[in-house]
Amino acid sequence: MNSAPPFHPYGTSHLIVIFLTITLPFLFAALVRWTKSPVTERIIAGALSLTLVLNYFVYLSLVGQFGAVSWEQTLPMQLCDWAMVVIIIAMWTRRPRWFEVAYFWGIGGTVQAVLTPNLLYGFPDFRFFSFFTSHCGIIIGIIFLMLTHHLRPRAFSIVRVFLWTELYFVITLITDRLTGFNYGFLLHKPEAKTLLNVLSDYRPLYLFEMHLLALAFFIVLYVPFAIYDLARREFL
Repeated sequence: MNSAPPFHPYGTSHLIVIFLTITLPFLFAALVRWTKSPVTERIIAGALSLTLVLNYFVYLSLVGQFGAVSWEQTLPMQLCDWAMVVIIIAMWTRRPRWFEVAYFWGIGGTVQAVLTPNLLYGFPDFRFFSFFTSHCGIIIGIIFLMLTHHLRPRAFSIVRVFLWTELYFVITLITDRLTGFNYGFLLHKPEAKTLLNVLSDYRPLYLFEMHLLALAFFIVLYVPFAIYDLARREFL
């Protein structure tokens, strides 16, 4: 385990992962359009869902066998764990309310994890594959739904998802207090260089700034849709 290769940000393996994350949902959506078959779409949704779930449990099994972590460190309390459940439900129900949560959590949090991963182990360590499978699978599912069903967030989606995020924040804060593990990076900043590193070192202020950063992310993620709506009204 200690001989695992280190992860190199924006090395060859990392760039390949980013490329596949961008291209795969477009390929899947093109396949659905070409076949014009609901069965094809269900197969893709099922394959993505199964990949995410199996990856999660395989990871728990492998780290458990190596004895690398304690049970406190394997709880499904990262935001990406919650986003994984939400995107699976969204792919099967196609309901906008599920999609909007998946969109803001998945794109707002998971994209940052893919671009600036808090990851020590590089290719071909199993933790490299598990990390990117879980995070990239969420992004692929979100873009796939946007392309195939034209699902999108609305202005009030920001408020609803922010309230869901507050629920996650409270539950995770309690979990961190009980386990001593840094779920959601609520105890301290991540080791990798991310946007959280620019926040305050004073923890109460750090947690408050996290709220502002999340809200800012949500607004930025909605801006393209707001611009599209305004432009559409002008030309109609």
